[in-house]
Amino acid sequence: MPQSNTQAGDTGPPKGIPALKAYVITNKIDVALWGIRILTILCTIGYVIPIFNNPVSAFYKALLANAAASALRVHQRIPPREITLSREFLQRLFQEDSAHNLFYSLIFINVAPNLLILTPIFLFALLHAASASLAILDTLGQNSMWVARLIISLVEFQSRNILRAAALAEIVLFPVVVLMALFGYSGLMTPFMYYYFVMWRYASRRNPYTRNTFHELRALTERTAQRPSLPAPLKSALLAAVQLVCRMAPPMEVQQ
Repeated sequence: MPQSNTQAGDTGPPKGIPALKAYVITNKIDVALWGIRILTILCTIGYVIPIFNNPVSAFYKALLANAAASALRVHQRIPPREITLSREFLQRLFQEDSAHNLFYSLIFINVAPNLLILTPIFLFALLHAASASLAILDTLGQNSMWVARLIISLVEFQSRNILRAAALAEIVLFPVVVLMALFGYSGLMTPFMYYYFVMWRYASRRNPYTRNTFHELRALTERTAQRPSLPAPLKSALLAAVQLVCRMAPPMEVQQ
């Protein structure tokens, strides 16, 4: 009986380097996405801590890496055979979060480096790279690299907070982009292009975090404006800002 139990335990899929090679061959695009996202993380760190690289170069490399990963995701979501020059295709394209991310990199490819621009890119790359790393480690065995597994578990445990932080960074970046355009750190069209990006994010069906964060900021601003100790001019300015943002928000389809 013990011998039969041992044989039963050996019937699982093989682990180790051969299994890793087979995984890479079978999932070429996913592994390429994993590598590009790791590169995005390293470039962002290289911009913050410029020890081995020029920080300006690291900034633009992070943007290009994000663009490459986003383009691959668009390729996965929308195969080339489905690409057509039609309004329906463009509508479908701009509903994809990966298309939003690609557009994000294109917006900032010619602006002055800013850490806030890289913040959403870094957070998304960190979250996606963690999930992909766990799948890769599983091919090596459940007990392989437990320190890396612990770090990945911490990242995935904080996934909701990471997504909320990325959404908040994208929202706060909008007034920063306006100031950058006014002071010559970006083109005058950059705020208008970024406005469309934020609208697409707000209307996203797969990523509700931008929309939820807007609602949370609105509630916080309105509560702050109701404080008796707040000066009347500041209260009026806060309520006017809320009304302005609400008018700028895209109309949302009513869910049936």
